[in-house]
Amino acid sequence: MNASYAESDQKASKIGKKLVDRNTRFALNIFKELQKEDADKNIFISPVSISIALAMIYNGAENLTRDAMAETFQINDMNLSEINEGYRNLIGSLENMESQVSLNIGNSIWIRKSFEPSIKISFKDALATYFRSEILPRQFNDPKTVNEINDWVKRETSGKIDEIIDDIDQDAVMFIIDAIYFLGEWVKKFDESKTRQRSFYLQNGIRLSVDAMSIVEKFLYYSDDGVQIIRLPYGRDKVAMYVLLPEESTSLDSFIQTLEQERLDSIFARMSLIELELQLPKLKLEYGKKRLNGALIRLGMNVALNREFVNLKGIASVDPENLFISFVDHKAVVEINEKGTEAAAVTNIGIMLSSFQIAARKFVVNRPYLFVIRDDRSGSILFMGKILDPMRS
Repeated sequence: MNASYAESDQKASKIGKKLVDRNTRFALNIFKELQKEDADKNIFISPVSISIALAMIYNGAENLTRDAMAETFQINDMNLSEINEGYRNLIGSLENMESQVSLNIGNSIWIRKSFEPSIKISFKDALATYFRSEILPRQFNDPKTVNEINDWVKRETSGKIDEIIDDIDQDAVMFIIDAIYFLGEWVKKFDESKTRQRSFYLQNGIRLSVDAMSIVEKFLYYSDDGVQIIRLPYGRDKVAMYVLLPEESTSLDSFIQTLEQERLDSIFARMSLIELELQLPKLKLEYGKKRLNGALIRLGMNVALNREFVNLKGIASVDPENLFISFVDHKAVVEINEKGTEAAAVTNIGIMLSSFQIAARKFVVNRPYLFVIRDDRSGSILFMGKILDPMRS
């Protein structure tokens, strides 16, 4: 085996099942909350990007704020060192995964230059050590800083996302940003000559004609409990897309709301190899910029997102003022075609300072469906999408 592959796989094995399980639960929970807000829209997010950005904040949270975040992620029984080591291995495992899968994670902290001396060395060291985060003090009142931040995002996502902020509020002192980019080639590529217009039925029964790819191959497959699921691997078969298609009598919304981590893991474990004719719509989707504050509050982070009660004193010494999380924004894009999948996402956490004055059996995807892109070595969900209308960007 290639030495870099072996090192990547070793780091994936060291992430720890507990952290992966909690991240999967959070992925499903945040997706369900966004489903409530955008029930009539396509949704696409990177749960791992959101988790990494919030884990960086967790390093500076104290008292009730840390408790609220721990409750939201269900990591009450994990110490900070265990969490940080898990994320260090997760980020490291996604590097040099293989030649046919390109996966990049970039982290950065942008700090108002005049505020930088207040940042605790322990906070900066933790983020640099465990999250490989760049520490970037800048003049926030300089318009060039907005361009520089957006250029960083564009570079880290290989041009798929070129903007995450429009301007910088005079009270902003810090942005904590995670960016993820994924490009994977199918192990079993679709023949472009077999792509043709096929029917796709919306939730209200309206029929659309969409460009759908087609292939007859052996895939891991499972059908029971009101859902069909198929696994489409990338590269050397360590990362895969899973397409989950509820039965026609079950709405996608109700399926998502009842999907739990234990059931998802059980389904993955019970899949078996079978020859299928797969028909899958091509897809090009952009979701966001989506503000996650409401969803996170409903999941239990109300203290962490309340400027009066939040405690981020582990980030900086700013008495008598108070650091608070102004927003958590997320933006994601995905394109699925005959060659593979290209996806990118950015999570931006804005930190402000109060009072701061600056013939086979068929698997036909012809109705709304859910999909996840998962690192099967660790079980980490990298991306997750709900598709109501594959023609809507």
